[in-house]
Amino acid sequence: MKLINIGFGNMVSAGRLIAIVSPESAPIKRMIQEARDRGMLIDATYGRRTRAVLIMDSDHIVLSAIQPETVAGRLSGKDAPDPVTEEEDEE
Repeated sequence: MKLINIGFGNMVSAGRLIAIVSPESAPIKRMIQEARDRGMLIDATYGRRTRAVLIMDSDHIVLSAIQPETVAGRLSGKDAPDPVTEEEDEE
């Protein structure tokens, strides 16, 4: 089982991931609200701005504070640094 770091040391299973999308569009915002109402939302942003929405095969929605491109790069094996975590280390 391959795990992907989605920021702040949080991991998701690569095999259970269906899509990585940006949170700006209205349909994605509705999907997030519906998941919140059903209790299927996992917020891994630690209070930061949501930059990526991960859709899992279990119908869970995971919010991440790192860019979708960064998550995709980690999925493909290119381990990019986590800019959010690096900012946190500097504080």
